[in-house]
Amino acid sequence: MKAATLRRAYLHEATLMLALACIAVRFVPPARLFLWANSPPRRVRRFATGEVDWVTWAVDNIGMRAWMNAPCLPRALAARAMLCRRGIASRLCLGVARNGDALAAHAWLEIGETKIIGGTEAAGFTRLAEFGEGR
Repeated sequence: MKAATLRRAYLHEATLMLALACIAVRFVPPARLFLWANSPPRRVRRFATGEVDWVTWAVDNIGMRAWMNAPCLPRALAARAMLCRRGIASRLCLGVARNGDALAAHAWLEIGETKIIGGTEAAGFTRLAEFGEGR
């Protein structure tokens, strides 16, 4: 498959998954949402590192666009869904940090010890929960 076609396919899938994740975060109860996030992929492929890069690129690219403007939790859920479809195990992490007198929350996605979605912002957050591989 040509690079342009592959790029377009990943962007289309990321758009759909981000839209579904935004809807799910808004309307699905959190217990049910995190129960899904805790389920393992149906099949496991251990050596699919190139696909991880494509998924990360597509979700970040679409998620930051003004018309999508997806926050961290829908981005992490969308990337987790795309990786599960490809048989790549990942871990959804939730954390909090003190921001003055208020608490700030953040979600990120990890594969092993590598933070692939929301990792740059995750440095100041204390991990509260994790769902998926390695729990």
